[in-house]
Amino acid sequence: MTVINPATQDPGIFEALRVGFKTERAAASLPQTAATSYFTVAGGRVLAYFVGEVTTVIQTQADVTKLVHSPATGTDSDMCATLDITADEVGTLYTLTGTVGDAMVGGGQAGGIGQPFVLQEGTVDLDCGANNTGATKWTCYWIPLDDGATVVTA
Repeated sequence: MTVINPATQDPGIFEALRVGFKTERAAASLPQTAATSYFTVAGGRVLAYFVGEVTTVIQTQADVTKLVHSPATGTDSDMCATLDITADEVGTLYTLTGTVGDAMVGGGQAGGIGQPFVLQEGTVDLDCGANNTGATKWTCYWIPLDDGATVVTA
């Protein structure tokens, strides 16, 4: 009996089996004392986790940063407590533990992925507390919990 390696047949499906589907947001300058929508959840609930990476060094001044879920109906909720990203170098990774009260994790070239979030339809926003130069790119790994649920870049 021949066993077919799914990775050689359709790498996208194999990847989805391991960590979920992947939606990447291209590198962009930081929001300036504001929240900017980075991902849109549509069509139902998803299980999701996030990884950010610094692509242009962050300016050396305090900038408390967090991810916020802004549901289509209901109240916005912080997905984590803030992290001061001042002077973070290119390649610094940001992740979340999955516990709402924990600060966003960052400050190194390696990071772990915590527990995923269950998200309703709406957006996931990056919220920065200052006007800093610098840029990040973000990736959302997600699994649909409802038929037709998706995550796309906002």
